[in-house]
Order: sequence, then structure tokens, then C-alpha cells
Amino acid sequence: MAGGMIVAGSEVHDFPAKITFYVVMVALLAACGGLLFGYDNGVTGGVTSFLPFLEKFFPAVARATEAGVDANSAYCKYDNQGLQLFTSSLFLAGAFASLIASYTTRAWGRKRTMLIGGLFFCVGATLVAAAQDLAMLIIGRICLGIGVGFANQAVPLYLSEMAPPKVRGALNIMFQLAVTIGILAAQLINYGTQYIDPWGWRLSLGLAGVPAALVTLGGLILPETPNSLIERGQIEKARHVLRKVRGVDNVEEEFLDIKSACEVAARVKHPWRNIIKPRYRPQLVFCIVLEFFQQFTGINAIIFYAPVLFNSLGSGKTASLLSTVIIGVVNVLSTLVAVFTVDKFGRRALLLEAGVQMTLAQVATAIVLGVEFSRHPNGNLPEGISIVVIVIICIFISSFAWSWGPLGWLIPSEIQPLETRSAGQSITVFTNLLFTFVIGQSFLSMLCAMQFGIFLFFGGWVVIMTLFVLFFLPETKGVPLEDMPAVFRRHWFWGRFSPPVETTETVKDTAHGLPEVNGKGYNAPAHAANVQMNRFDEDKGARF
Repeated sequence: MAGGMIVAGSEVHDFPAKITFYVVMVALLAACGGLLFGYDNGVTGGVTSFLPFLEKFFPAVARATEAGVDANSAYCKYDNQGLQLFTSSLFLAGAFASLIASYTTRAWGRKRTMLIGGLFFCVGATLVAAAQDLAMLIIGRICLGIGVGFANQAVPLYLSEMAPPKVRGALNIMFQLAVTIGILAAQLINYGTQYIDPWGWRLSLGLAGVPAALVTLGGLILPETPNSLIERGQIEKARHVLRKVRGVDNVEEEFLDIKSACEVAARVKHPWRNIIKPRYRPQLVFCIVLEFFQQFTGINAIIFYAPVLFNSLGSGKTASLLSTVIIGVVNVLSTLVAVFTVDKFGRRALLLEAGVQMTLAQVATAIVLGVEFSRHPNGNLPEGISIVVIVIICIFISSFAWSWGPLGWLIPSEIQPLETRSAGQSITVFTNLLFTFVIGQSFLSMLCAMQFGIFLFFGGWVVIMTLFVLFFLPETKGVPLEDMPAVFRRHWFWGRFSPPVETTETVKDTAHGLPEVNGKGYNAPAHAANVQMNRFDEDKGARF
């Protein structure tokens, strides 16, 4: 995909734009939104290893961590449904909130949806930092989850629509990168606040309010996107905003392109009904299966519970938090690898290579833990072995960060045709957050029940998903959005669900009420004429 161009027929448009104050504010908003989501992901694992936090909310877990353990009970020290609910409740709330947010972004605008998300973030951060009992703690996490659902729907969409075409791809990548930086920031803060006794955990949780306040401020002071204004009939205001954001007066061509794309999108009345039709079976399957697979790599089990996991392996609290920081650094750097390789080597190559690397890492971790715990029945691994485990997990993290991490979001979004795009994006977000909840709620219990076999369990899923990629995922590198249906028609399996193109005709504005492209007709399959006039991403607002 070309991140900064707008393609129509055989023409490639490069609209005039400057890097304005508003674009800089959009970039900062991207950082705040991504940092906030990443911070909420990364902070929980650290605070759940703080003894004062456990003594206040989970005294049974606190007693287990202080008691002497053997090799078997080492895996079960943190097995507590309430503790897991503290982590996972955010994602269950976010899953359902994302469905509501998909409506509000279109009906109320991106800015108001972002504002709603920021307000819920602020309320949630306040509640968890000031929590006096478990109920207050969980309610705070649920508020944070609602904020995640609204912000994750609105912020990337806002970025795509406000950024100049030349830097749109970079800003979208910045959001993804900011998530990993937010995770690392949480891990660093946890490492520092462990020395603040007994309220260091409150500071760790409460600092989420800083980026939350900035997201809320952005929702108050930044202008609405031209796309959203046009969708809601405010045509002249949309033109005025586009001039301010681009920093030039000559915006009419881009404005008409946006207006045309919005008109096409407005005619898509039933995306949820469309996506269940047989011809869109591949898109529906990938929306669900890729998000399921992403979570069953076991990545979030490690991100959420890394300090707890290393404590279970016999490391002290400080060593566990330091190990988590190392993992966070590897995660950030490896995400940068994806930025520079995904359009060079393709999606399949990264996923297949990572599948082999992740499988070997999971199997190696299981073998090391299984052998070493049998040699050390007191449940404490030697320092050298603990370092080996950390290195292996870093190998696993790195491969995920340049493959299933970013591509689990990229592929479902780029394969959707216009008539299923809004439904497909909602299904993708909902499925991802739902299975994040499942893993967050079950991992510590699975670790207790399966012990080192938990890594073989996730390794087995990695083998399955790698085979799925090998046989069922077509390569989408460099494929224009409107050409995606042809990719599936040519596939050995998905081709049976894609109807063949019977005729090709020249479609003009008089035939279907669509705008002409540079005064010319647009050559497109007749059955898809209304769909393929514009490379317009309805949900993210990206035009390629």
C-alpha cells in the first residue's frame, strides 16, 4: 500500500499540504492515545507483583508469595480469579464499547467519540489509583476498558483523516509504535515505584491519568475531521477545516475527493448484512481467525504477567521487574523492524518466519523449565537459568513484534471492500479484545494447571496458525485496496467463494451517480462498480 497517495483509476494524486500546527497536534494526540493504551497493558503485571497491592486486594495471593514453595506450587502462587479479573476486565469492557464506538464515530463524529474515551480514561485512572476495595478497583478497570473501546476506534480514524497524505502512513505507524512505548513506560515506572512503600502501586496506576487528560484535551480543542463534517452535512465547515489543516488554499481537488468518497460510503447501508454473504466469507474469516491467533500466540500472557511469571520462576521482585523492562525494550525495537520490512518482504514472509521462531522459543522455554524445576524442587531456578529463560522469551517477543503484532491489525483492515469495511473493522476490534480478555482471565490458572506445558500449549497454536498462513493467507503486499477481491478470486481455496467477473464496462457518473475521476470513466467490474470507485477506508478514513 502506498501510504501517501490517492489513486483513482490509473492516476496517482499528490495533494498539496504543509506540516501545520494542527498536524503536529495530531501527531502528539497519536502518541498520547497509543501511550495510554500501551500503558494500561503494561502497568498491570508490575503492580500485581507489589506486595502492598496484593495485601490490600488479594491477601491470599500475598500469603502464597511469601510462603515457601516447591517446584509445583511455584506455578500456582498467583492463581486467583480476582487477580485475573483485575487484568482482563478492561478488555471485556473495551470489546463491547468498541461496538458502540463504531456507531458514535459516524453519528457523532470522531472528536466527540475521542472525548468520550478520554473522559472514561480519566475516571478509570482516578478510581484505580484511589481504590479502597476490589469492587472499586474493578469498576475503575471497566471504565478504562470503555475508554479503550472508544479511543481505539476514534483516534486512529482521526489521525488518518487529518494527516496529509504524504505522512498518513507514518502517523498510523506512530500510533502502533506508541503502544509499545507505552508498555515500556509502564514497566519503567513500575520498576521505580516498587521502592515507594506502601503506595507505589497507586502512583503507577494513577499516572495513566496524564496521557488520558491529554487525549481528553485533544477531544476538546482539536477540530473535527473534514470527513466527519461532510458525513454530517457541514460542507463549508469541512472545506474551512481542510484549508487550516493543510496550510494551503488550494484544497479543492482533495476536498472533492473526500466528498466523493463520503458519498460512496454513505450508500453502504448494510455492512453487517453484507459481510455474512458467501462472497465475503474470506474477509469474515480473517477478521475473526487472525485476531484469535494473535492472542493465542501467548503474547499478552507475557506482557500482562511477565513480573508475576518471573517471580513464579524464583526471581526476586526487583529482578522480575528489570527483566520485564528488558522485554519492553526488545518489543519496541522489534516493532521498528516491522516498519522497515513489511512492505519489502511481504506479510506472509514475516508471519512464516516468526511462526518458526516463536514455536522454537516456546518449546525451548518448556524444556528448560521442565528440566530445571525437576532439578530444583524448592521452586527457585539458578540465576544463570533464569537469564536463559529471559533470553528465550526475548527471542519470542521480537518475532511477535515484527509479525503478528502489527500484521494482526494490518491485514484485516486492508482486505475489506467498502461494502463490508465498517462491519469488518468492528468485528476485528471486538474479536481481538474478547480473546485478550479470555487469555488475561485464564493464563494464571492455566499456568498452575499445565505448569511448563503452558508454553507447549501456545507453541502448538503457533504451529497451527503458521500452517494456516502457509495454505490460506494470500500475499497482499503492494496490492491496491480495490484489487483485493481479485487476490481472493485467484486463491486456490477462497476462489470458490468469490464470484467470477463476468463483464467489464466503463462506469461513469451518469450510470451510477458516482463522480468521474479526472473527467474520465472508471474501468471496473460491473458487479462492483459502486464499491471500487474510490480507495477509501471508511473506518480509518485512509485513502490510498
